[in-house]
Amino acid sequence: MQFLLLIYHGTTPLPGTDRWNALAMAEQRRVYEEYGELNKAPGITPGLPLGLPKDAKTVRAKNGSAQVSDGPYLDESGAVGGYFILEADDLDDAIKVASRVPAARLGGAIEVRPVAKYW
Repeated sequence: MQFLLLIYHGTTPLPGTDRWNALAMAEQRRVYEEYGELNKAPGITPGLPLGLPKDAKTVRAKNGSAQVSDGPYLDESGAVGGYFILEADDLDDAIKVASRVPAARLGGAIEVRPVAKYW
């Protein structure tokens, strides 16, 4: 089964921020190593790196015209910070992998969503 895992950073310290800089160097290395291990794990296809939510544009269509606003659809803490595709035997296995994502323990959350076929 395929699953899309959406990484919501929430209050997770992000590189380049004061909260990140407040982490011990060992913890910063640990975060990078854990993401690196996940990206190499069997069954995982890493997503492309996403830009920061503050640099996003949100587009809606109204009367055939694009309505553009600055920022993510949700506030920054609710914005998707990353994603990957996972090939797993079942939902329980996907949840186990999701629990290994550093953001899950550092103030964020991981949404596990089965990939469906509609057509």
